[in-house]
Amino acid sequence: MASPAFDMAEGQSPEGQRRVGGLAGLYTGTGAFDIIGKRVRAYVVFGVLVLVCLGSIVFRGFNLSIDFVGGSRIQFPATGLSAEASNQRVGQVVAGVIGKPPESVQRVGKGPAESVLIRVDSLNRDDTVKLKQALFDAFHPRGQNGQPSVNAISDSAVSSSWGGEITSQALIALAVFMVLVTLFLAFYFERAMAIAAVVALAHDLIVTAGVYSLVGFEVSPSTIIGLLTILGFSLYDTVVVFDKVKENSRGILGLTRRTYAEAANLALNQTLMRSINTSLIAVLPVLGLLIVGVGVLGVGTLADLALVQMVGLLSGALSSIFLATPILVDLKMRDRRYQQQAARVAARRAKLAGKRSVNAAGDEVDVSDDDELAAELRRERAVAAAAGVPARAATSRRSASSSTGQGQPGQGQSRPSGKRRR
Repeated sequence: MASPAFDMAEGQSPEGQRRVGGLAGLYTGTGAFDIIGKRVRAYVVFGVLVLVCLGSIVFRGFNLSIDFVGGSRIQFPATGLSAEASNQRVGQVVAGVIGKPPESVQRVGKGPAESVLIRVDSLNRDDTVKLKQALFDAFHPRGQNGQPSVNAISDSAVSSSWGGEITSQALIALAVFMVLVTLFLAFYFERAMAIAAVVALAHDLIVTAGVYSLVGFEVSPSTIIGLLTILGFSLYDTVVVFDKVKENSRGILGLTRRTYAEAANLALNQTLMRSINTSLIAVLPVLGLLIVGVGVLGVGTLADLALVQMVGLLSGALSSIFLATPILVDLKMRDRRYQQQAARVAARRAKLAGKRSVNAAGDEVDVSDDDELAAELRRERAVAAAAGVPARAATSRRSASSSTGQGQPGQGQSRPSGKRRR
């Protein structure tokens, strides 16, 4: 249920507003959920989540792909291999040739497309040939013609310098994205909104990276691409909410209908259903990609891309609602002007509550302040209408008025002479 102090419906006093059920309020956007009032709980939940993710990043680290750390990749078809060709047995064969266990041995793909993927440190040409021959002698993988062939074993290598370059380019792209986002929000909205949005984006980045560290999925270039994609989605959702907050709080310093926190909470309720629908529609195809691509086809690249998008979409939707806007409210309420406006709102409501208590004692007292609220509503609408008039149109109207001399006495404005023209 909404707090009684919130003015949910436009033009009605918060004290007289009928309470709206949770499900009905979700669809009507009338402020049924007191998200801003319970923001401390959200801070605790998000703080614990970030600490867990940071701990995993620091102590567990990431499972970086060969594209970042460099090395050699050996791959051969798993079709027709005996049950003895387990990952453990493959690792033993590799260790017998290169003198140390491989970085990883895994099965990728499903059915006829299934293959064994081995990742080791960088090997020279001679060691690569020896390893391929040892794998052929042990498992006899089959080529496309169905016959055992050493050519069925493929190899590829990535130098450590190239992997380091990929890492640096990814970090640069991420830094440039964050800087551009901050500048855009500071220019389009205001500094407080830019700070709140950047904090929410940093949360999404840390949580997504922490989940990758906890799960142990391989971090590949597709992971970085997916990360930039979900950061863009999170930013889009935050901008939509902030735009509604800006609309609801326009001219609020001169009004006493609601505080800035209540205006922000109303904006969240008005955009809540839209955020849920958008996130759900975005998550469904990603979920299909994760289930079909990984569970059915077994493509490792799809797993990297789908997981980062799944975690990022959910994290971005939650942070834009429960983190970005509450932080914005806390930043704005540090301003003395908004504190004074909130005090005026509280004083008006206390005065009205006092009238009601006197009326309850049996005296005839007018307990409504409809006239005052109606006047404030007219002022609020006037401010919104003035803000909605394009500056260029207003300038053109003033220019036209000046050129015709209308409204400017003494500058050629025509006056009735009292004579009838014949």
